[in-house]
Amino acid sequence: MTSTGTRKPRRLLPLLAAGFIPAVALLGPVTAAPPAYADSTDDAFITALHNHGIEHESPKAAVAAGHLVCHQLDMGKTQEQIATDVMNSSGIDGDDAGYFVALAERAYCPQYADVPS
Repeated sequence: MTSTGTRKPRRLLPLLAAGFIPAVALLGPVTAAPPAYADSTDDAFITALHNHGIEHESPKAAVAAGHLVCHQLDMGKTQEQIATDVMNSSGIDGDDAGYFVALAERAYCPQYADVPS
């Protein structure tokens, strides 16, 4: 598919404010909270989301959702299952949900980035 124009930004807000992110609160002691500051990995993740036109409630929420992708992979979910969760809870399309999962994998859990589901 060839793109000739600028992509319209899609909101990740519902993903970050509803459905997907509340599970982060349930993780509690299972995972450490992300640091209060953004590091270069977080910055690159946020920039990649922005460049793809996927907006988010806040960088902190997007980073938390990215880490949740890794937690779900650790728990045995497939990339496709997680992308479906992202799509259903955010309203972004399947391609963008898959892109979000792939970006999170590359940024936060590269051990899963090239593993077929």
